[in-house]
Amino acid sequence: MKQHTLLMPLDMHLHLRDGVMMEHIANLSSYSFSGALVMPNLVPPLKTKSDVIAYKERILHCTGVVPTDEDEEFMSEQDFEPYMSLFYDNYSKEFLEDISEEILAIKLYPAGITTNSEGGVSNFDIESMRETLEAISELEIPLCVHGESNGFVMDRETEFMSVYELLASNFPNLKIIMEHITTKDAVEMLDKYDNLYATITLHHLLITLDDVAGGMLKPHLFCKPIAKRPQDQQALLKVALDAHPKVMFGSDSAPHPQHAKEACGCAAGVFTAPIALQALCELFDKHDKLDNLQYFVSDNAQSIYGICPDFKEVVLVEEPFKVPDIYTDVVPMFAGETLKWSIEDVD
Repeated sequence: MKQHTLLMPLDMHLHLRDGVMMEHIANLSSYSFSGALVMPNLVPPLKTKSDVIAYKERILHCTGVVPTDEDEEFMSEQDFEPYMSLFYDNYSKEFLEDISEEILAIKLYPAGITTNSEGGVSNFDIESMRETLEAISELEIPLCVHGESNGFVMDRETEFMSVYELLASNFPNLKIIMEHITTKDAVEMLDKYDNLYATITLHHLLITLDDVAGGMLKPHLFCKPIAKRPQDQQALLKVALDAHPKVMFGSDSAPHPQHAKEACGCAAGVFTAPIALQALCELFDKHDKLDNLQYFVSDNAQSIYGICPDFKEVVLVEEPFKVPDIYTDVVPMFAGETLKWSIEDVD
């Protein structure tokens, strides 16, 4: 039986929501990941030090224990570090200095472009943002960016490349993370500027728009940014499988209740938290690149963000894993299907 061990897996783009939803799904990430960069687009978004601290405390409360077996009542402690992010606004340097120890990154959203982003940036006027961006740069806080315009849905990321160029050239010491990239254009942008990096999701490595809407619509594969063309998928696959040092895994796992996905006005988001490592192992093994998976799911992120997560060893084996149809009220990617790899042990 083939076996593969991952050390300190990290998910550098994760939605844990809040309240009852977080209570239901947070343990599914804390079980197999050492840590995750948690997104700040709550309602209201995280914009104050007290809100960031309080949210982290709620996450830690929800991830303190997990069931080791669905059929048993036994609960065990799990090590998991929620790396916190702050919702971008034109903050003062004094405010950023005060909050810098509580956050790992600042997340910038174009206004209204995705879930709970109405309070994002509506006009990318560099001069109006300069004071804040220079302060973020001086404090060495990475800026994570949801890179989409308000244009035609298939062109939104490509149209945003000019904004990335504007940011990267005006603030050369600012570490900019292009979040959940989906296009060949974004991949090519990686090597154009030293200060540009990227996260890539599991679902964008595996699907194109045809998988979402080529036949009967599959609501549980609908996400933003929307899945793109085969040539875009292949470009993402190449840099991920080759362990490009400027890319890292960020699941963008985004849970919504089943009724919100299987409905008119389908909510955007793919829920991959409980199946991510198993599916990634299968994907990298299929391409004979298992040795590079450690870089993609941990080592690159540690280097890019300068973090050192607590030790966690995840042992995966080439043994069938049937994905549950539903986790409480959230349908996962590959629901009811069987993956070739499963998690044997977490230590």
